[in-house]
Amino acid sequence: MSFREALESGKFVVTAEVGPDKGTDIEHLLKDADIVKNRVDAINVTDLQSSVMRLGSMAVCHLLVDRGIDPIFQVTCRDRNRLALQSDLLSAWVLGVRNVLALTGDHPTLGDHPQAKPVFDLDSVTLLEVIRKLNSGSDMAGNELRGAPEFLPGAVVNPGADNEAALELQIMKMEKKIEAGARFFQTQGVYDLDAFEKFMKRIEGFHTKVLGGIILLKSVGMARYMNRNVAGVFVPETLIQELKTAEDKARVSINIAVRLIKGMKDLCDGVHIMALGWESKIPSILDAVKE
Repeated sequence: MSFREALESGKFVVTAEVGPDKGTDIEHLLKDADIVKNRVDAINVTDLQSSVMRLGSMAVCHLLVDRGIDPIFQVTCRDRNRLALQSDLLSAWVLGVRNVLALTGDHPTLGDHPQAKPVFDLDSVTLLEVIRKLNSGSDMAGNELRGAPEFLPGAVVNPGADNEAALELQIMKMEKKIEAGARFFQTQGVYDLDAFEKFMKRIEGFHTKVLGGIILLKSVGMARYMNRNVAGVFVPETLIQELKTAEDKARVSINIAVRLIKGMKDLCDGVHIMALGWESKIPSILDAVKE
């Protein structure tokens, strides 16, 4: 079953994520993908995540297709103008990629090449509009295509915005993305189920698919770093203390993820697990969720 079919079937879907490395060695990445291959409905491939130069998302997506894995092609607007974005989308379709996650992208100053010139010819909303045009058989300028893709377009939303005004802005952006053609959303990491439930009630009438974000907590330091530096992500002190006092922090991290996923089952349409190098733990998490 493809990712699209899984979403449309109404099942609680699970996606994972891999980040291409800086270099041409793909052995570890493909090994991680194979570990979760038969446990998830799709695998996101990040696009120069955090503005760090890496192997390209499209190439890795194609490799996943060859391995029988349905990839979600993350596309950021940071590095390419509208010509290159449209061309890359068509190229991805020809290479077997069927799902796209539209992102504006982090500014280059945040990455390892801060002197790079940002493009931002489009943003995530206008990129979604472009995908819709391509799907309908024309490019952004209205020129007819000789063969059109049929992408399933998605976008991101942050349900844990820091204050009411920021949350309202996220909801407004979400509405614009739906109007532009987004069919599913993956969220930023969620650690507060009560706040997530309130967010889901706010968007009840949006009629879209939402996958709650699960970021595995690898350490107390990581949790505190996210609280200080990642907008809209807040790890409650109770979870931090649970990690801090644990002898087996990996086991506690798995237990936290299991509790969050179980808590999301009645709130949203699936989960997006960001394991950050702990892909080998995803099968154990999913097994525990079923218990």
